[in-house]
Amino acid sequence: MPKLITVKTPKGNINIGPGSPVFIVAEISCNHRQKYGEAAKLVKAAAKAGADAVKSQTYTPDTITLNSDKPWFVIGGKDNPNSWQKLTFHSIYKQSYTPWDWLPKLKKLTESLGMVFFTSVFDETAVDFNEKMGVSLYKVASYEATHIPLLEKIASTGKPIIISIGFASQVEIQEAVKALRKAGAREIAVLHCLTSYAVAPDSTTTHLRTIRDIQQRFNVVTGLSDNNGEINLPVMAVLAGASVIEKHLNLRHGNKSFDDRFSIDPKELATMVRKIREAEKFLGKVHYGPNNDAERHNRNFRRSIFASQDIKRGEKLTSRNIKVVRPAYGLAPKYYYKVIGRVAKMDIEKGTPLKMEYFKKLD
Repeated sequence: MPKLITVKTPKGNINIGPGSPVFIVAEISCNHRQKYGEAAKLVKAAAKAGADAVKSQTYTPDTITLNSDKPWFVIGGKDNPNSWQKLTFHSIYKQSYTPWDWLPKLKKLTESLGMVFFTSVFDETAVDFNEKMGVSLYKVASYEATHIPLLEKIASTGKPIIISIGFASQVEIQEAVKALRKAGAREIAVLHCLTSYAVAPDSTTTHLRTIRDIQQRFNVVTGLSDNNGEINLPVMAVLAGASVIEKHLNLRHGNKSFDDRFSIDPKELATMVRKIREAEKFLGKVHYGPNNDAERHNRNFRRSIFASQDIKRGEKLTSRNIKVVRPAYGLAPKYYYKVIGRVAKMDIEKGTPLKMEYFKKLD
């Protein structure tokens, strides 16, 4: 069983991992459209919907890429489904990054509403900034999962780390987890991450069985970062073993945010949270045996050993005078061959549930 992640929140410490409530994260990304008022509304919408945390991103165009229009810095092309044709990485990030001076204010607002605030960090300066801001955990985006120097910097803070793995191979994931642990990280969550950025998930690419395999293979807390529209997949992920759910939140569909296509609106987030909490109730905890009085009563429909004929004192028990039948008021069936051949100490009437004290021990 992986070590649980402990996160400081305005309401006190919470545990994230198997047996604890699912940690639901609203990712606001660039859906604020670089308007602080919309960023604040996203935080408030996340709180109203019941999210546990709000996540933003800490980068600038210059900390994440180069300002170049050489071919390899131009996104996509005529077949690019994102329709970001002829735009450079730098121009995209210039239009979508979150101003860093917003982050302390958003953190204060988020915490005032009882949620956790943290960010994805994309370079070493972002880590330093978040340390000064006093975040309680870090996120590593799937595209940074192979950035070992950055992982080592984040791990050196000693804070819990949630890392998405996207299309990383098993070897790359192993390298990332090993680097984090070697550099000081002790509390790690690795999220199965769908990076198709589609309006709706494709069942041929979701592979939710990977969630439990991540936990078992790498001994970490696990979950799902779902970069798709719609809300059913996160609920199914909880049933597949997810302890963390991350979902992009937009104020409304059609507002031309870069991430709108694969985001959900506040109403959808609230529905998703409700469905996840309902699923958790049915998941319950690891439990064996009867749950309530009704089930305890229904145990009597099991079989046990009864006298199937009148048995006289001094008579031996045989397959002709005892039988394993319903209900379960007598000895358990596992004792059947242990009592065959024993001698009755008393008269036993047909239909009597047998007890050990009714017979003599075998010589």
